[in-house]
Amino acid sequence: MLGLNIFRLIGDLFGMLFKPFEWIRLTLAKGDAGWWTSNAINWVFLLILILLLGYWMSQALKFKREGTEDRA
Repeated sequence: MLGLNIFRLIGDLFGMLFKPFEWIRLTLAKGDAGWWTSNAINWVFLLILILLLGYWMSQALKFKREGTEDRA
């Protein structure tokens, strides 16, 4: 019974987390949304990804210059 409750909890959690996407899908399906409106969330995620990648690479370069990138 415990295992079933865990999977129900996971299902409820993802159902709650995907509510905003369901709302966006239903909202865009009603009207004649343009390409930019439909893909705005993708552009936001892409921008976040590019910013995080730039930060990660700058940190990697900093540690490489200090010579501490391989120390545990």
